[in-house]
Amino acid sequence: MRPEVEETLRKLEWMRSKRIWPNGRRYLWTDAFGVILLVSLAAELRDERHLATAEWVVAEVNRVLGRPRGIRIGEAPDRDGQYFHYLAMWLFALHVLAEQRPTYHQQAIGLVRQIHVAFVRPGVGVIWKMREDLSAPYPGYGLGALDPFHGYVVYRLLDEDELAGEIRDMQGLVQRLYRDLHVTQDLGLGMLLWMSHFFFGATWARILRERSLATLDRMWIEPPGYFCREPGLPDVRFAFTNHGVSIGLQAVGAHLDRVRALQRYFATYRSHDEYDREAITHVMACSSLVPGKLIQPTVG
Repeated sequence: MRPEVEETLRKLEWMRSKRIWPNGRRYLWTDAFGVILLVSLAAELRDERHLATAEWVVAEVNRVLGRPRGIRIGEAPDRDGQYFHYLAMWLFALHVLAEQRPTYHQQAIGLVRQIHVAFVRPGVGVIWKMREDLSAPYPGYGLGALDPFHGYVVYRLLDEDELAGEIRDMQGLVQRLYRDLHVTQDLGLGMLLWMSHFFFGATWARILRERSLATLDRMWIEPPGYFCREPGLPDVRFAFTNHGVSIGLQAVGAHLDRVRALQRYFATYRSHDEYDREAITHVMACSSLVPGKLIQPTVG
């Protein structure tokens, strides 16, 4: 067994013993990465118990966070409303699970039908956050910078025929927005790299990949070996966002030495706040160690 897998299994057991994850409070972003991780472990270890746990997490998300239309951000009282980028990541998790359990494909298609019309403004953009019943944008929130790209990638992976209309909406936004998109935050850069790897040769993917890597170069702090939150903030760092960057770098095959360095650094790093025990910190760390199904063959 690979050392990365052994460490991931150890972390999962520790999280379960502390009721952090998967048996802690539901949070859609963390649960999406967790489901993908479990499917990845099931494939690598040929152990269907991990698939069973993944299906249990999906059932719990639907039970706790599911709404008549869409899925709430999280279980905690201050995690109300719905984020499009969380929903998009959940759609990808259902897509990955459906490769082994095909019934989840239609669950994902059904979710797209519920959320697309509410969030997407064709020719304009994608609302970043909506009210919990999807009746209107959440007060104080506008358009999401990465959401059109996230939706375009995931919709195409799900079903290019059944979602042809929704894909056209997203493709139009991608083509209109990519030239002027400049992301400066660590996790956004990592996710943009990840999105680009599915369509590696596409013009939008190539340009945004090169731009993202150049920005990350300005954010690398060595020693000790981490990406700061944004350029010009060298002392601001978060473990879970660094792990997100590492996933993006692994997806495009860039700076793997930095990936290993930040994994070593955050293995012992403590922020001495709530993030030391938050599920997002540890599930993202496991996903960095075992990206598995997060990294897939190029679509086109």
